[in-house]
Amino acid sequence: MKRLFIILPLLGVCLTMAAQDSIANRQHNHANDTADVFFRHLKLNDVMVTGVTGDTKLKYSPAPVSIVSAQELRATASTNIVDAIAHQPGMSQLTTGSGISKPIIRGLGYNRVVVMSEGVRQEGQQWGDEHGVEVDGGSVGSVEILKGPASLMYGSDAMAGVVILHPQPAPAEGELRGSAATEYQTNNGLLGYSLNLGGNQQGFVWDARWSGKMAHAYKNKYDGYVPGSQFREMAGRLMMGLQKRWGYSRLTWTTFHQTPGIIEGERDAVTGELECSSVSPTSYSKFLPYQQVKHYKLVWDNSLNLPNGWVKAIIGYQQNRRQEFEEPHHHEHGDEAEEEHEHEEHGGDLEPALFFKLHTLTYDLRYLTHEFGGWKLSAGLQGMWQQSQNLGEEFLIPAYHLFDVGLYTTVSKQLDRWTLNGGVRVDHRHLSSEELMEDGVKRFTDFSRNFNGMTGSVGAVWNMTDHLNLRLNVARGFRAPNMSELGSNGSHEGALRYELGNQQLKPEYSLQADLGLDFTSRYVSAQIALFANRIDNYIFLKGEGREIDRHPVYSYTQGDARLLGFEAGIDFHPVHSLHFENTFSYVDARQLHQPDASKYLPYTPAPRWTSELKWELLHHHHPTLGAHSHHLHHAKGLSADNLYLAAGLECYLKQNHVYAVDDTETATPSYTLLNLSAGTDLTWKDRKVAELYVTADNLLNRAYQSHLSRLKYADVNTVTGRQGVYNMGRNITVKLVVPFSIL
Repeated sequence: MKRLFIILPLLGVCLTMAAQDSIANRQHNHANDTADVFFRHLKLNDVMVTGVTGDTKLKYSPAPVSIVSAQELRATASTNIVDAIAHQPGMSQLTTGSGISKPIIRGLGYNRVVVMSEGVRQEGQQWGDEHGVEVDGGSVGSVEILKGPASLMYGSDAMAGVVILHPQPAPAEGELRGSAATEYQTNNGLLGYSLNLGGNQQGFVWDARWSGKMAHAYKNKYDGYVPGSQFREMAGRLMMGLQKRWGYSRLTWTTFHQTPGIIEGERDAVTGELECSSVSPTSYSKFLPYQQVKHYKLVWDNSLNLPNGWVKAIIGYQQNRRQEFEEPHHHEHGDEAEEEHEHEEHGGDLEPALFFKLHTLTYDLRYLTHEFGGWKLSAGLQGMWQQSQNLGEEFLIPAYHLFDVGLYTTVSKQLDRWTLNGGVRVDHRHLSSEELMEDGVKRFTDFSRNFNGMTGSVGAVWNMTDHLNLRLNVARGFRAPNMSELGSNGSHEGALRYELGNQQLKPEYSLQADLGLDFTSRYVSAQIALFANRIDNYIFLKGEGREIDRHPVYSYTQGDARLLGFEAGIDFHPVHSLHFENTFSYVDARQLHQPDASKYLPYTPAPRWTSELKWELLHHHHPTLGAHSHHLHHAKGLSADNLYLAAGLECYLKQNHVYAVDDTETATPSYTLLNLSAGTDLTWKDRKVAELYVTADNLLNRAYQSHLSRLKYADVNTVTGRQGVYNMGRNITVKLVVPFSIL
């Protein structure tokens, strides 16, 4: 907590300076224009977020929320959608190579974070270390990150927060628009493209997208190329519907296919080099071992306008097919290359070792009122049904059925400069497993459990001035144990351990308090969000000190935990074209009543400081008129508009608060990454014809290991003494987006 006491006084000084600046600014006649210019960066006045009573302005949200715009997503270099947002304050990612990322919010992840896509919760075996989020980043229009318990609106599993992936808004009446995007990354040779076309004719709306991506193995200074880090990806989306004065009705179908390699991290005992197959590390072909993930989704989204409010109904069906292919055990070592080549040539006819097939049906019915006398009310019914099947030759968790239902009601009241809101919710979840006999031995038993929870939240926002806001929120979260925690009995190859479930686990409950303060002015903005979270019955893995099938055995158990931390940021913008932005994220996560080796929660992100100096060299639009304003000059040919240059630092402090039992985690030293980026709109005769972005990540080619990388714990290099696989080295990304619109 020493870091906390150092940062807070500094931020207090900044807020005091900013407050003095605000008093002076009010004396300017153009204060309103200035506020509009700045709010465009802080996104308080004009951005709508998901509140406890429906959509509300970010300015009036009591809980901490981060917004990532479509332009920010396009300008960011990433290998998946979680990677694109992982640098937001309070946000991190747990990675397994370059293609798989899991969202971590304030030190909590896995089934404690809900990801919403196309209006429904994304369900794809998210309990696994090497299981990513099966969503095409090209189809995401913007991202909303809710930090803190959101069980009131989203039920079980939203204990850490929610990541909402919003699609692009529907085209305006009479509009036909589209885009073509392509990118290339130098480190792993990533080639990506995304094609989009959509329209709106007399209220009939439609949108179609097809995306593809492939990358060979990435490389770094210590490991060279990392075999198994290659991946392929293809995705499609089709939306059709009606958008009328009475509301809208839309049907959306998405498909996502990904073939990520599996990084085993095994090394040659003599040379210390990573062992690789006969396939070239720069090959885009798949080779054993690898995963094959297919995710299909069909969503029917409806909204009906009523005189005093509106009714929303969303029904979604998802099917997740996750297969893992391994090297056959019967071949001789000399035939390995031949078998891999044969597997590639025949399109992958091997039987999968692991094969999970998950069916999910979600439903959400809610009623929301318009504002009347400062009041807004809402009530809803939501839940899901699931069936998980084991269709492979190896098993980790039992097949199971799940039924989930929740009822909630919320209320909001606007009082001059105060916004008050809150609500309550009740949940019921039924979970039952299927028995499995293997070679005459009972591998899984049939059992059923029922979990009931009551949650709620209460919050307030005080808009003390037009520039200063104070936020307070208290929320209770709820999470029922998942089937991996209850019934596991098998080797988890991706996690390098044998896992045993515990059928007696109780549901987790959390109580979190959030206090936030944000300030905006002409020259300075500053924000701070503090949180304290207490979790009862926190579920975690504990080493047993024995092995099964050459893997250390870990079993699920429970205890109590508490998390303290904050996100702070300050942005100096002495002139509109220059920004110097700094953020700091910190979380201290501990298990209570535990010895030193196990008192810290695993997967806690290291304290992180980010700093960026951004200069907008050319900006031909009037700042308060938006993208549709006229240029201040008239170009005759090809020219650059909205050109910017940026230099950034990411400094990760040493993380020695680790879960040290059986070397489950080890300390991670500090490291700093230097990034450069530039972007511009290309215009032809005052008409935008393309967007061009160039990004250089890890410019100095620093060899480092993220504390949340599972590859840290691969084999030791016998020559250098270093353990594990390192993260990606220098990577330069070039991205071109060509939008078009036909009215």
